[in-house]
Amino acid sequence: MSNLKKIIVLILLGGLMVMAAFSYFVYSNVFSPNTFFQNNEAHIYIPRASNFSDVLEEIAPLLEDIKSFEMVARKKGYSSNVKSGHFIIRKGMNNNQIINSIRIKNIPVKIKFNNQERIENLAGSLSRQLDADSLSFLKAVFNDAFLKENNITKETALCIFIPNTYEVYWDITPEDFVKKMVEESNKFWNEDRLALSQKINLSKSQIISLAAIVQKETIKIDERPRVAGVYINRIKKGMLLQADPTVIYSKKLKENNFDLQIKRVLYEDLVIDSPYNTYKYPGIPPGPITMPDISSIDAVLNYETHNYYFFVADVSNFGYHKFAKSLTQHNRYKKEYTRWVSQQKIYR
Repeated sequence: MSNLKKIIVLILLGGLMVMAAFSYFVYSNVFSPNTFFQNNEAHIYIPRASNFSDVLEEIAPLLEDIKSFEMVARKKGYSSNVKSGHFIIRKGMNNNQIINSIRIKNIPVKIKFNNQERIENLAGSLSRQLDADSLSFLKAVFNDAFLKENNITKETALCIFIPNTYEVYWDITPEDFVKKMVEESNKFWNEDRLALSQKINLSKSQIISLAAIVQKETIKIDERPRVAGVYINRIKKGMLLQADPTVIYSKKLKENNFDLQIKRVLYEDLVIDSPYNTYKYPGIPPGPITMPDISSIDAVLNYETHNYYFFVADVSNFGYHKFAKSLTQHNRYKKEYTRWVSQQKIYR
């Protein structure tokens, strides 16, 4: 074999070796599995305003080789185009698949909330489920333009949040989130519910505010329409609602302490000067004292028709109440209850 042929052969062999080495490099760094967890999938949350260093710190515990991931990410241009959101990495994924997943496959999350007493409490709950702090949610809700646009006040703002499970993007902005809640609220108030509210002659916010009282009065879903009927009867007759939960709320509001635990309302509490105190001020409070369940809202809309005007806890059937048509009958039931409360030594 001539020297020229030898040189050509050597060059070809060298080229093949380089190609083989390159192929191995590409496979091992781009297409070789690079996950380091035992579950079928892992979830990664990338906040808004994150940079590539933040992503590397977040994803490092999930990968076998963070260096190869970093190199491929830079080659694919991801390092300068980080996306926020909730992403899923599946076991056995390679760097190419991982990068594609965290770049274009933002997966919605399911959030839920219920029984929050104030927007402040709701904002705290949302901040634990989504990529925003509670103050940002408060600002979005209490924005003057938002309140005016949706014909609500700071007192009635809680009414647009219907307790349920919702699917949203984890990195949704607080402004877009509250807009979505308005849309969901509008869906909730369908033709049937609107027709019932008109029949009762109460606004949506009044119905929810009344439902909040019903919610606080009884934990028994099957009893809520009857309790709602009591309050509707009082409204029709022009009576004070005299709902103990509104007194408790007034006391919490006055003392600025919503962690306050009150098991027994005292006579001295009934004179608290607050528009929420239905022992002192007539009509429905200016806003809900809690976020009522859908069952409570529907209980008001479909209240039970009866002649009851009073009710008190039934100590022989805990969780339920005894209903009375007259004050005389009610006082008799009330004596049973106060006697039991004293026996249990519940003084506050």
